[in-house]
Amino acid sequence: MKMFGIIFSNIYDAEMGELTRVRTVASLPFGGRYRQVDFVLSNMVNSDITSVGIITKYNYKSLMDHFGDASDWDLNRKNGGLFIIPPFSSGQTTVYRGKLEALHSALRFLESTDDEYALMCDSTIICNIDYKAVLKSHIASGADITVVANKDSEDTDTSQELVLSTTKDGKVTDLAIDTIPTPDQVMGMGMYIMERTKLIKIIEQSISHGLAHFERDFMQKQFIAGSLKINAYIFDGTVLRNKSISSYFDNNLSLLDRKISGDIFKTERPIYTKVRDEVPSYYAETSTINDCIVADGCVIRGTVENSVIFRGVYIEPGAEVRNCILMQGTRVKKGAKLTNVIADKNVLITDNTTLAGAPTAPYIVTKGLTV
Repeated sequence: MKMFGIIFSNIYDAEMGELTRVRTVASLPFGGRYRQVDFVLSNMVNSDITSVGIITKYNYKSLMDHFGDASDWDLNRKNGGLFIIPPFSSGQTTVYRGKLEALHSALRFLESTDDEYALMCDSTIICNIDYKAVLKSHIASGADITVVANKDSEDTDTSQELVLSTTKDGKVTDLAIDTIPTPDQVMGMGMYIMERTKLIKIIEQSISHGLAHFERDFMQKQFIAGSLKINAYIFDGTVLRNKSISSYFDNNLSLLDRKISGDIFKTERPIYTKVRDEVPSYYAETSTINDCIVADGCVIRGTVENSVIFRGVYIEPGAEVRNCILMQGTRVKKGAKLTNVIADKNVLITDNTTLAGAPTAPYIVTKGLTV
């Protein structure tokens, strides 16, 4: 059974504040050398999906620059490949408000493929998952839709977009939106599989009734009405949810834990990204490095601890960087001291500047700014 993919690139932009002011949440840098979309797209490619549509809304130039001809994901194909789907507006409505309206933009893409099943995914979830196993579970269940979900004790004290109660065999018995899960419930991961023809019918009916949101307006209402059978595929691997600035900050730094990074970056299921030819990073005699991820092309002459350093970062002698995320092209001048800081691309931190945030509220320096 063949399956194609759909990725939502803009759904959670508002929650990421300044970090998504000039980019989609899908193209937000993560883990030293990747973009968030690399993880869901690589999972699709590793699951033998060869046709993927990415639904955009605005600020998607960086996304297009990142993908290029899609050859780094082996999606520069005559049949299938990677498709950027621009937003649809009827002239009477604004650009889409939720996933149902976003899927309306992809209707022509859905109608143009012969693949039987549609896989729909958010771009805010970082994990390494085999979608072929999810499809197998969906077909065996006979359900209308399969939701990928997980149980995470660290996330059970915060409200989740989709919370499910299930039987041992994955049948969903209860569904709630925007609520805190109980210990025996599972949390949706923003990944869904259903038949393509059923999805097209749902989109057409929903748009004709002015419905916008996939989980609330379709899933919850149809489930309560007893007309939607839902299967849950319980994923037991590492799941990082980047749906706020604080979670994005924590999840980047969590990659310093070898157990977590080992569960995300697997040799047999690699995470692909845009290839850049960079020289190896240089560590001067004046440098001190402890527990960091450092990408290629960096020059480190100061002190860096417990941080994620992207490509082409320059840290001068006497500078101190602790618990920070420094994106590509950032330069930290001598004597500067940074603690709990997210520096966007091409930021300049001047001599002897001190910036400090909190672990739960990092200090953000916006793209291209001089401080």
